[in-house]
Amino acid sequence: MKDWRERIVVDPQICHGKPCVRGTRIPVSVILDNLAEGLTPEEIVAEYPPLTLEDVQAAIAYAADLVREEELAPLR
Repeated sequence: MKDWRERIVVDPQICHGKPCVRGTRIPVSVILDNLAEGLTPEEIVAEYPPLTLEDVQAAIAYAADLVREEELAPLR
């Protein structure tokens, strides 16, 4: 993914300011939840027709950047 910022936006007027795929009201969290449930990117795109595979990749890249920025407590 070149730059997730081309596809992921945060707008206080859309989905209460949660990160969404540009031009949709599909939150990044929905894509990540579906991946966590075991759906493939292709299945997610089929389930949400406005999405592309590049959008799913952008959501993953966004999450990866977010985790890099956060300080996480160690798992016990």
